[in-house]
Amino acid sequence: MESIKCIGCGAELQTEDKNRPGFIPASGLDKEEPICKRCYRLKHYNEVMDIDVDSGEFMTMLNALYETDGLIVKVIDVFDFHGSLIPSFNRIVGDKKVVAVINKIDLLPKSINRGRLVHRAKQMLSEAGITAVDTVVVSAMKNEGIDKLVDKLSGYADGKDIYVVGTTNVGKSTLINRLIENTSGDKEVITTSRFPGTTLDLIDIPLGGGAFIYDTPGVVMDSQMAHYVSSEDLKHITPAKEIKPKGFQLDSGQTLFISNLARVDFVDGERNSFIVYTNHALNIHRTKTENAEAFYEKHFNTLLAPPKLETPYLSASYETFEFDIREDSDISISGLAFIRVGAGAKLSVRVPKGIDVTSRPTIFKGGV
Repeated sequence: MESIKCIGCGAELQTEDKNRPGFIPASGLDKEEPICKRCYRLKHYNEVMDIDVDSGEFMTMLNALYETDGLIVKVIDVFDFHGSLIPSFNRIVGDKKVVAVINKIDLLPKSINRGRLVHRAKQMLSEAGITAVDTVVVSAMKNEGIDKLVDKLSGYADGKDIYVVGTTNVGKSTLINRLIENTSGDKEVITTSRFPGTTLDLIDIPLGGGAFIYDTPGVVMDSQMAHYVSSEDLKHITPAKEIKPKGFQLDSGQTLFISNLARVDFVDGERNSFIVYTNHALNIHRTKTENAEAFYEKHFNTLLAPPKLETPYLSASYETFEFDIREDSDISISGLAFIRVGAGAKLSVRVPKGIDVTSRPTIFKGGV
């Protein structure tokens, strides 16, 4: 019997094991475009079902790209630059042309300097050893910049297949749906959701002229905050609309808690401005650093929630990053927040063990 793949996630459909990718009730196979039970629940109820897929299987699928001849589209989440980078990316893509797409620009304030944003993105890609032939800023959700991207992809692909690559939750599937809609008029061809790892296999969509666009499985990065909260709480840390920055004037010896998932200590420096960019659902609290330990122990699942945590990470399992800010900078906590800090501050940032925290010259107004 010829195998049938789910149009939503790419998994091969099967009726035997509910815990494996591609499960579908036998009656569902009779439909014209059958989708697996997992995609059905995502599409109609926005619910995620746990499945047994090893992260190694994802990398095996992506490694097959090395043997192909096509254009690579590297999708970057504007809210999580560092968490969008794949360590083995060069080995996966070889010497193919790469177009970098900075997605979710709608999440940042409209005053953002996009030229500076693209410049910083190119710097980060270069530091990771990635050379892109072009860098494009888009919002797949808002259909912003998509027409420009279509034109560029057509030129660079030159009739070859296009492979869309990225880490989990950067918006790859949403982007592909938008590309298809803008070129063919078809809507919501593949499954999208806020849950990491929706795409389970290579999904091929005809482009015409014998070429295809492929959605690849999202590479799971343990350094992303999404893996430290429950599926129900993802909505609390994942922005879905324009972020409204919150400003705090801090003196040294004060601490900012960003929900119960990050602690920023202002260790030394003159009074400074801390501008926090994070999802509106998260609570931010200021306290004296000398009281921070006791405050967290008492309030990590009350005043500092959401999300609700089974483990008080910032006292039980954490890492600390030290920064000496010499120019206006953004402290990026992977998948949780940016914090714009003025020059002349020494900081200590505490996060759950395994989460990445990085510093970069600011992309926001007022930076150099």
